[in-house]
Amino acid sequence: MKTLTGIILMAALFLIPSPGSCRDSFILGVAPHTSARVILEMYQPLRSYLEKTLKIPVEVVTAPDFDNFARRALAGEYDLAITTGHQARLLQTDAGYLPLLTYKADFKAVALVAKKGPIRSPQDLKGKNTLGLSHTSLVTLWGQHWLTDNGLGSVPLRYVSASDSVAQLVAAGDAAAGFASMANFQKLSPELQAQLRILATSPTMVGRVYVLNSRYSPREKEISAALWSFAETAEAKHYFETNKLGGYRKLSSKELKAMDRYAVEVREALQKKGDK
Repeated sequence: MKTLTGIILMAALFLIPSPGSCRDSFILGVAPHTSARVILEMYQPLRSYLEKTLKIPVEVVTAPDFDNFARRALAGEYDLAITTGHQARLLQTDAGYLPLLTYKADFKAVALVAKKGPIRSPQDLKGKNTLGLSHTSLVTLWGQHWLTDNGLGSVPLRYVSASDSVAQLVAAGDAAAGFASMANFQKLSPELQAQLRILATSPTMVGRVYVLNSRYSPREKEISAALWSFAETAEAKHYFETNKLGGYRKLSSKELKAMDRYAVEVREALQKKGDK
């Protein structure tokens, strides 16, 4: 119990920036693609490496959901943001963030259903509940378009905080289908994966992108070099292998421009929510 309490306290510290962190620390913001505890564990090797290489305290933070993450990033709260391609495009166009790199592995969204459940085709979802992450997450936006393309635009969609929660609720029969990334589906336990079936898969999209706040543009080459050198470490290779990411790769401008459709939807959703 003491160990568990310690982990929870550590997670809380890393998820909430300290009052002086914007001035005294380099803030690494990670979009909430999975639970806070997992994000904390995943990015500790990178945090430690950047701290030693850049010679500045580095904090790993996230947000309760994708909407809040986007707002905080647009407000300049992160020095380096790691987020899905459509948010990266929005941060580039609306807040001047500088794209640095992405992962080699393809990024795809999937529609998950219970393996032994009654859903065998998209039409079986009529009148049923589906799950997504926040309404501005890339997998959820793709899922909404997929529903509409299949004549299911009226299917109710509710939001949960993490992909593993989506999977558990679908497997338990609490929702007919749920949207997640292929990478997060592949990271589920074998037992949970065995209870699920992929009903549909998206085309390949640009996945998580590292974007640098423009206030650090004078150190862009240094920070980029630090990321590429981190990729050669044993810790990074273990991280790439465990999460099936394949390593880092350069990003083309065309890839981010292809996210414009989704970036516009994020901008409009945030504006509507802000007007309420």
